[in-house]
Amino acid sequence: MNTEEPGSRPDPLRHRFPPVGKGLWSHVADSDWNDWRWQLRHRITNLETLETLLPLTPEEREGVVLAGHKLALAITPYFFNLIDRHNPDCPIRRQVIPRIEETVAAPWEMIDPCGEDEHMPVPGLVHRYPDRVLFLVTDRCAAYCRYCTRSRVVSGVGELHLHTEFDRAIEYIRQHPEVRDVLLSGGDPLLFTDEKLEHILSQLRAIPHVEFLRIGTRIPIFLPQRITPELGAMLRQ
Repeated sequence: MNTEEPGSRPDPLRHRFPPVGKGLWSHVADSDWNDWRWQLRHRITNLETLETLLPLTPEEREGVVLAGHKLALAITPYFFNLIDRHNPDCPIRRQVIPRIEETVAAPWEMIDPCGEDEHMPVPGLVHRYPDRVLFLVTDRCAAYCRYCTRSRVVSGVGELHLHTEFDRAIEYIRQHPEVRDVLLSGGDPLLFTDEKLEHILSQLRAIPHVEFLRIGTRIPIFLPQRITPELGAMLRQ
């Protein structure tokens, strides 16, 4: 019989990954820190701010300088606190801080590695597999993954831009009864307000042959403050 109180045993992972709380933003009020809109407004988005917060390697510095021409730099304060500021090889750091290697394209690399553009019957809607579609509802994210396979159209700073035609996309789904699975992605759909997201979802829910609605998101990783009771209630409908 186990007589230990819950939580009394040491957690081996807690030592390796201690909770960081507000970290560098310890002066910020809890009400602000836990507000997802505050997190978005205070993202690290430029070299000047980033260099005040951690020492950059030469490769990182060059990467940040060039990031504005391909895939934007954006890191929420919450996620930044998880970075090991003294280890350039920190896997969390390498997810979001640009490096000069991003600008080097090998001859065999493709601009559209997933082959989405050639399966886009309507701008912003990818119909590659018979019974499912990918609905690209936005080109913005809370933070930008440096390995993004959709970097050609995400963040708004590259040469290409996403121009989703919402009404045409939803009508296409209505007219194709073989489509039973709709994956909302982008960009990150959970950056929408509850009202805007519900407007899209309600139209899709009303289509009889659509059985599954999925959302591709990294919001729980980059911006957990966005997962509010109100959002949860709306998604449960």
